[in-house]
Amino acid sequence: MTVEQNVHQQHSQKHQQTLLNQLREVTGTTDIQLLQQALQVSNGDLAEAVAFLTEKNAKVPQQDETTYYQTSQVASDRYISVGSQADTNVIDLTGDDKDDLQRAIALSLEESNRAFRETGITDEEQAISRVLEASIAENKASLKRTHTEVWSDSPNPHDRKRIDNCPVGLKNVGNTCWFSAVIQSLFNLLEFQRLVLNYSPPARVNDLPRNQKEHRNLPFMQELRNLFALMVGSKRKYVDPSRAVEILKDAFKSSESQQQDVSEFTHKLLDWLEDAFQIKAEEDWEGEKPKNPMVELFYGRFLAVGVLEGKKFENTEMFGQYPLQVNGFKDLHECLEAAMIEGEIESLHSADNSARSGQEHWFTELPPVLTFELLRFEFNQALGRPEKIHNKLEFPSVLYMDRYMDRNREVTRIKREEIRRLKEHLTLLQQRLERYLSYGSGPKRFPLADVLQYAMEFASSKPVCTSPVEDIDSSAPPGGTTGQQLPQPCTAEQESLPPLESSGPMSVPTTAPTAAQQQRVPIHKPFTQSRLPPDLPMHPAPRHITEEELRVLEGCLHRWRSEVENDTRDLQGSITRIHRTIDLMYSDKSMMQVPYRLHAVLVHEGQANAGHYWAYIYDPHQRCWMKYNDISVTKSSWEELVRDSFGGYRNASAYCLMYINDKKPFLIEEEFDKETGQILSGMDKLPADLKHYVKEDNELFDKEIEEWDILQARKAQQEKLALATAAAAASAASSTSTSSSSPQPMSIESSPPDNAVPQQDPEYMEQPLPTSDSKHLQEDTKRAISRAAAEQEDRSPEALLGTAIKLEYARLLRFAQEDTPPENDYRLQHIIVYFIQNQAPKKILERTLLTQFADRNLAFDERCKSIMNVARAKLDLIKPEEVNMDEYEMWHQDYRNFRETTIFMMTGLELFQKASYMEALMYLIYSYQYNKELLSKGLYRGHDEELLGHYRRECLLKLNEQAAAMFELGEEPEVTTGLGIMNDLVVPCISLLLVNDTERDLLAVEDMRNRWCSYLGQEMESNLQEKLTDFLPKLLDCSTEIKSFHDPPKLPTYSTLELCERFGRIMSALGRVPTEGR
Repeated sequence: MTVEQNVHQQHSQKHQQTLLNQLREVTGTTDIQLLQQALQVSNGDLAEAVAFLTEKNAKVPQQDETTYYQTSQVASDRYISVGSQADTNVIDLTGDDKDDLQRAIALSLEESNRAFRETGITDEEQAISRVLEASIAENKASLKRTHTEVWSDSPNPHDRKRIDNCPVGLKNVGNTCWFSAVIQSLFNLLEFQRLVLNYSPPARVNDLPRNQKEHRNLPFMQELRNLFALMVGSKRKYVDPSRAVEILKDAFKSSESQQQDVSEFTHKLLDWLEDAFQIKAEEDWEGEKPKNPMVELFYGRFLAVGVLEGKKFENTEMFGQYPLQVNGFKDLHECLEAAMIEGEIESLHSADNSARSGQEHWFTELPPVLTFELLRFEFNQALGRPEKIHNKLEFPSVLYMDRYMDRNREVTRIKREEIRRLKEHLTLLQQRLERYLSYGSGPKRFPLADVLQYAMEFASSKPVCTSPVEDIDSSAPPGGTTGQQLPQPCTAEQESLPPLESSGPMSVPTTAPTAAQQQRVPIHKPFTQSRLPPDLPMHPAPRHITEEELRVLEGCLHRWRSEVENDTRDLQGSITRIHRTIDLMYSDKSMMQVPYRLHAVLVHEGQANAGHYWAYIYDPHQRCWMKYNDISVTKSSWEELVRDSFGGYRNASAYCLMYINDKKPFLIEEEFDKETGQILSGMDKLPADLKHYVKEDNELFDKEIEEWDILQARKAQQEKLALATAAAAASAASSTSTSSSSPQPMSIESSPPDNAVPQQDPEYMEQPLPTSDSKHLQEDTKRAISRAAAEQEDRSPEALLGTAIKLEYARLLRFAQEDTPPENDYRLQHIIVYFIQNQAPKKILERTLLTQFADRNLAFDERCKSIMNVARAKLDLIKPEEVNMDEYEMWHQDYRNFRETTIFMMTGLELFQKASYMEALMYLIYSYQYNKELLSKGLYRGHDEELLGHYRRECLLKLNEQAAAMFELGEEPEVTTGLGIMNDLVVPCISLLLVNDTERDLLAVEDMRNRWCSYLGQEMESNLQEKLTDFLPKLLDCSTEIKSFHDPPKLPTYSTLELCERFGRIMSALGRVPTEGR
């Protein structure tokens, strides 16, 4: 066979598979035999095949023997793509005209068919092209995006610097999270990584067949090598895969865009890599037929054992990704059991020649890397679009494949038969148990044991002789008795007897109560008294029952209840034993010889036509799971993987599972140096050409960091010069004015010489002008001096200063130790309270208090002036080694940050109370972030994180609700405004909620996403559908790294008094800290 014929055969096989996929997606028919027959009846005309399958009340035609038999006997020299998935292009016609729908479908299929005949490119390949075009266009467009979007890189290269040997992430260059998830999963297969890195292109590239050039396999292979090399040795935190993606884009020609499917891309990627390695293998062919390492690594074989109309057949086929249906199954083994059997298979291992048809699959050779494609998308014929299946599906970390191997065929059949018999028995036992647990004939059912218990409690209740209505009287005690009297059984004999007047110990008083007793008995007033009187029975009770009746009834009920409980326990025990027997059916050693360990889980979050992909990959060296989410690579856990991958909890679920043979450690083992025996790591793993490539990129990155550092140092120097100039000007201006008209600011340091730049204290210590804030501080200081003068006999300035400082410290210490409500935060009133609560060093406290008493604004009388001069002199005498000025400034800066965070928080909460959510959001976002930084240093450094988190979350939910309401209006201005709110405000903030990974934040994000995903199944205008489809991938992106954001809002200045008053008002208005959920 010539090369051209081989290429033509490959295209024919791909085209036939594509036609089947299209028919399956368009019609929703999953029966492969019926699809094959529809194509045969229509002679390959897809329009007629669709009409044949979608015709109303169409009957399934009889299976043609030759058609089915030929389906099972495809030549084995080329693998069969059991893992390929149908093209997800869907024609959405909301009209009711079925003829129009059929014509549209037929037209679409005819276009696809003609495109293949003219270009030789399948729809599957065109779909890859569309998403790659979109990815490159999105990457180019990202250069023009505003700074509020999360795709832009941080301008600071230090933020993009790789830490130690942490795994390298991949930048999402626009709807390419699927690329990142697949590439990271393959890269972390060290054997695959070695194959790619050590690949050398064939020498005679120009002599290759034309179709290889069209598909650009070799250029893509080179770019993949470059990408892998950067992922090994780059100094960057993440790298850009645009060049590899662009090679893929250039391989096909299309201009449409859609989100790409992971399994489809994986299949196509391995197909291209297989072709590239095949070219190299054929070039090096000397003797035996060369083996393709991609085939050896990812492809296996199974034996199809079938029967048709009593005739048996067997055929060996190759497979890559193995597809598994998810709907209707609870775990991976159930999916595999169902996938291994097609049709009615009883006749395969029965003696009679029945007319039933079906086939079994038995693996004869499993690949080292076993990939399962979980089919979580199905076509909804009613809506005319695919839908995602969110059902929960469990899968193990270690999967034993023995029961599916051909060599264990007979043993497995016996065990399957035993499991079938046990499940039938289990069904009967569960039905019996259900009759005990749901007893009754009405709509409400109860456990039978409880029903008998309730009957026993009723019979044993205290009997009464009056009706529940007659014994309630607003003018007499209920029941006609006092609280200490016992009601008597009201029998006919007793009613005929006169009242007993005996007062002996055995007599029961039946006379009317005395006047005194009547006064002591509370009167029960129906509908006005909520508590029942003590003598009114709390439960219904029988009116007439003898002791003999009660004894017999109690005996029967007790015995019946015991019997029911014993029967229930026996049934539950039997059911438990059967479950355990089924679970242990394959636990013997002979059926645990083919272990496969879970290597990677590819997760999809979202709906069928929009979503985000990421991957969990096991690191065998650190023995932990890693989460690869585009540029973010973080440590994870099995628990987090289960939460995100099993499904049923959120819109996230596993889409693809990658297992590796646990008995082939070379798949994940590091490579050793042949000479030294040391493990190769980093750049040592790379061949010479890739070392040079990575070295050049690292040098560029180092240069970028160096230039950034130089730029920042220059900016810092300019800022210092500007501050120095401003301070000098202020000092010169203040020296020319009098202290009465313009009080001088005090200096933290000793009085500077004339040529030095004086430092001014922060506004919370002293204001340059006598504002209400500085006056408040001055009054506290003056009060301390006055008390010191009253208590101190020695009236010298130095003695008064010492006593005043002690008194002021004692006062502030009491404030710091008080347990106050949130609205009365003493930390805002004085910096010393903040320092005490956060255990600042003693020297910092002393210098800060000295600075307070050294304020020049205190010079309003001779005593205060003399004390101020002593305080300033003491400041001058403090040596640099006694107080670390860097530490001193750090504590004061922390307090400035605390006040600034308070203003952000206070302003955001005030705006939230006024329902100004758009304005409030930025204040709440920044207050939460700054507060989190403060709390990382100590518990009392900031405010209540739960309160800030609650209002940040609520503000985002309110904005999401507003935006969704605008979108629902359908009018262009409102829709644009609503989506603008989401894109500019909500979407950039979602990653802030995800990075904390708290349950309430995750639920809030899920609520917001569900609100917008709920529109996918609704009818809307095409322009709205287009806007929604463009917006959803941004909303569903799970990246937890924010690269740039809005600048923080400008803050007004407040005096201490104003700040405390406003803070107290807003905190009082909010009430207690919210501890309930949303």
